[in-house]
Amino acid sequence: MTEKILQTDKGTVHYWSSTGRRPGADTLFFLHGLTADHTMFEAQTAYFGEAYDLLAWDAPGHGASRPFEPFSFEDAANYMRDILDEAGAAQVILIGQSLGGYFAQSFIKRFPERVKGFVSIGSTPYGSGYYSALDVWIVRQIEWMAALYPFGLLKKAMAKQVSATQAGYDNMMRMLAPYEKRELCRLMGIGYAGFLEDNCDLDIPCPVLLLLGEKDRTGKVRQYDRVWARRTGFPLCVIRGAAHNANVDRPGAVNMRILRFVQDL
Repeated sequence: MTEKILQTDKGTVHYWSSTGRRPGADTLFFLHGLTADHTMFEAQTAYFGEAYDLLAWDAPGHGASRPFEPFSFEDAANYMRDILDEAGAAQVILIGQSLGGYFAQSFIKRFPERVKGFVSIGSTPYGSGYYSALDVWIVRQIEWMAALYPFGLLKKAMAKQVSATQAGYDNMMRMLAPYEKRELCRLMGIGYAGFLEDNCDLDIPCPVLLLLGEKDRTGKVRQYDRVWARRTGFPLCVIRGAAHNANVDRPGAVNMRILRFVQDL
């Protein structure tokens, strides 16, 4: 995949593209989670690169897309649109892990006609009826609460929480390495605040697949995903032996689920 740059008024977004090589091929856009970067999808881009056009980014404020001024989820959706336009992709299949699933839903909210399918990995739904007042209050405290931890301990705790394998832990530690403590905590605050601001009741018109790590211990993701599946009828697949970053813990199982979903579209 080739690294490319999208210039915006708030900073530079780095993304990676293999698009344009196969006329008529579906385009898959991989959207990583909070404080992570595109390298969490290395097992997916290697697996799908032979048959599909691929896009992956370091989201604003993440990885190579730093420094970056504070941005909204609407900004992120517009940047995704601009990347698709540059790639010549009229439609896309969005594959979003955690925060990446929020960005996917933010994009669907604004550009539903451009989305052919959506795979959520350890993310949770848009919708006012899913989250209690206590849930919202806790999310708003994340930035200052994270700042209380010694930095080394904070990074190790974050990596341990999202992984069930050594590969998953090592990948998360590598992705956390570039950040200073203040930057990392501020990014968490921006990410959660952006979701709360953009959240709304959302009717997703495209097919959706929900993937959930069997050992996901992040917040109330398991609870939210089960309710999401029950209310919408979206299929929910539990990935055995995986935690929050299920696509890193169990790439083979996740790749097969995504492949079946994409082939059925």
